[in-house]
Amino acid sequence: MQSVHYPLFKREDLDGFFALFQNNLANFVIITITMLAMGYPASIVYGKVIPGIAIAVLFGNLYYAHMAKKLAQKEGRTDVTALAYGVSTPVMFIYLFGVLKPALTITGDPELAWKIGLAACFLGGVIEILGSFIGKWVHSRLPRAAMMGALAGVAFAFIGGELFFRTYEMPVVGLIVLTIILIGLITKKPMPFKIPASLFAIVIGTFLAYSIGSSSPAQIKEGFSAFGFYLPLPTFGVFHGLQLLSSEMMGLLAILLPISIYNFIETMNNVEAMASAGDRYNVQEAQAADGTGTIIGTFFGGVFPTTVYIASIGSKWMNAGRGYSILNGFVFLFASMFGIIAAMASIIPVPVIAPILVFVGISMISQAFDSVENKHYPAVVIAMFPYFANYIMTRFNIAAGEVVSNLSQAIVPLGQGAMFTGLVWGSILVCLIDEQYKRASVFAIIAAALSASGFMHAPRLALNLSSEYALGYVLVAVMLMGFHFLYAKKSPSA
Repeated sequence: MQSVHYPLFKREDLDGFFALFQNNLANFVIITITMLAMGYPASIVYGKVIPGIAIAVLFGNLYYAHMAKKLAQKEGRTDVTALAYGVSTPVMFIYLFGVLKPALTITGDPELAWKIGLAACFLGGVIEILGSFIGKWVHSRLPRAAMMGALAGVAFAFIGGELFFRTYEMPVVGLIVLTIILIGLITKKPMPFKIPASLFAIVIGTFLAYSIGSSSPAQIKEGFSAFGFYLPLPTFGVFHGLQLLSSEMMGLLAILLPISIYNFIETMNNVEAMASAGDRYNVQEAQAADGTGTIIGTFFGGVFPTTVYIASIGSKWMNAGRGYSILNGFVFLFASMFGIIAAMASIIPVPVIAPILVFVGISMISQAFDSVENKHYPAVVIAMFPYFANYIMTRFNIAAGEVVSNLSQAIVPLGQGAMFTGLVWGSILVCLIDEQYKRASVFAIIAAALSASGFMHAPRLALNLSSEYALGYVLVAVMLMGFHFLYAKKSPSA
């Protein structure tokens, strides 16, 4: 190990900080606005969730600054860039609409729903730590098209689709903001004065909303009243949440497992991307750090997993060091403790933020196709379908169950465990496209087991060996094995 002077802060860290700050700030504001709109009270959002996430972000940023110093000393370099760290955007939306929303809908109690969120986040952190041991094994066996397609289904229905509706709640404001977002983030055109597109859109949209009377000045007053002191306090609500999650909310495991797998694979991919830029960090250590940060956050009220950002590459290009990471962690802790994020969430109208989420939905769906081979596109598409049923089920079945049933009696069971259903059918189709019929039959057997145990097509976990769905998947498995033997000579790879 060589002794080098690796600076705590340098001028380039300021550019890196602003880039990372904008990314994290957008997520914090989105979390705040969305949870309040769902029905979570400000006392939970401002007083528990936001400070808890800030603690997790502080831990991760400090740890990654430490890792950067270790790497600099090990390789005798001063140009090492710390990994960027924060709440994973795709995972954040899955937790918002796949965990916190259904938990609140089912329990009707924000306090209990928050505790379930704590438990889900805690388990996500545990899975991410375990991913440091099995991540590469899972990555090699679960078809990427299936995983990305299932997540794209969530993005299409709950993120892009639903937030497109919200965009039109203030047509003049929403359409202007959406256009700015599409120009700045999709076509990559610079905004006036080189202001980041999302920031420019929020400023213009908010100004327009108040100028034409779509938003009341009372919201500004309410926003300033949100300033206060929200000290991050330890909580053991995660243990009560684990009890709830192990009983009536067990079905949420259908979402937790694949999204947690996605999270630690995202960490692995982003760390490997940094290695291609010259900074070779230990992947397993980074995955363990992400999981640890997530778990620490749950003991202070946080309900969202954290991860390495793909924005790490951008920081590397800016020649940032470790100071930008340290500064980011402390600034967000300060902003959450004094209600700055709460104030911004009250002042900015939802239709101003909604187009940014539409872009997130577009980017997630586009990424699902960009990250797989062209021949696997159909697998991405079929993996998306179950979440269309899940959207109809969660949004309309309670208020208009008869209407949903008249549309199709299969909507509710197809929507139950939609993430697993999407993963299974996406995996089966990938195998069929690749002429791997024996492997496809294995996924069908897995689907039968998930159906018989209640993970799929059932309201709760319960052993039901007579399930028609389980029988159907078993017959599919048998048929696929028949095709395996039928095409054995023609398809040696099967």
